[in-house]
Amino acid sequence: MNTAAAQTTKSTSDAEAFAFVQALASELSKGKVDLPSFPDIALRVRKVLADEQVSQDQVVRVVGSEPALAARLMQIANSAALNFTGKAISELRTAINRMGFNMVRSAAIAFAMSQLKKVDALKGLEKPLDELWKSSAAVAAMSHAVAKRYSRVNPDTALLAGLLHGIGKLYILTRSSKHPNLFADHVVYNSIVRDWHSPIAKALLENWDMAEEIVVAVSEYEDLEREHDGNVDLTDVLTVGNLLAAFKEHPESLEINMHDVPACKRMNIDRASYEKLIDESEHEIDALRQALGV
Repeated sequence: MNTAAAQTTKSTSDAEAFAFVQALASELSKGKVDLPSFPDIALRVRKVLADEQVSQDQVVRVVGSEPALAARLMQIANSAALNFTGKAISELRTAINRMGFNMVRSAAIAFAMSQLKKVDALKGLEKPLDELWKSSAAVAAMSHAVAKRYSRVNPDTALLAGLLHGIGKLYILTRSSKHPNLFADHVVYNSIVRDWHSPIAKALLENWDMAEEIVVAVSEYEDLEREHDGNVDLTDVLTVGNLLAAFKEHPESLEINMHDVPACKRMNIDRASYEKLIDESEHEIDALRQALGV
């Protein structure tokens, strides 16, 4: 490509990037951000579980209206992660009772995220969608283990926060099918994700009426210098869970990346602690990932 052609291509890419960012800003300013093509069943489950007075009968009716999700919940309830007795169950009501509402909420979102690969409007994005989903499941399982061992945070809430930690990235990715030229430029794409995924995640989760601690955790977990008073909170757990998942295959790089991170200091977790965590919980983490369908 000659210099003139390269400059023209870059100019086109810059213009498209500017237009895309303007569209993102406009969507955020309207305050009603939602995921395109996100399966309706996940939103219905989220809505019914937002009611603190909801009965188990109501949850069973909503979940049972989507046979594929109901089957997935049965599979999870009978998985090694939750079936400690080895006694299989065959009734949806019993499965939901065994899982608890927090896990049902996580399972519905996990099911919906996995189904996005089948949406016609997102054809061609199967690989990045799959990579993002696997990353979300890995962070979710690790956050569950961290919460259980190093905090008083509910492990199932940490699991849900982990599943949702990339929801802003998912939102941007679902828009990419309409901007093939822009998203062929990885540098531009990554810079947009870096700058926009957190505010998008915050707006999206607020629109879904997610608990405030989950909204805060998902929008602030990348702030490695975050300080606060009091006990280890959900944001701390997600920060550490994300770090540990990211460096699971490169433990030699973990210590330097954890150094001086306040969340790690609050948990007194270092490389030795991490290795112990992996040793003690590897089966649990694998079981959770399998239960989530990864």
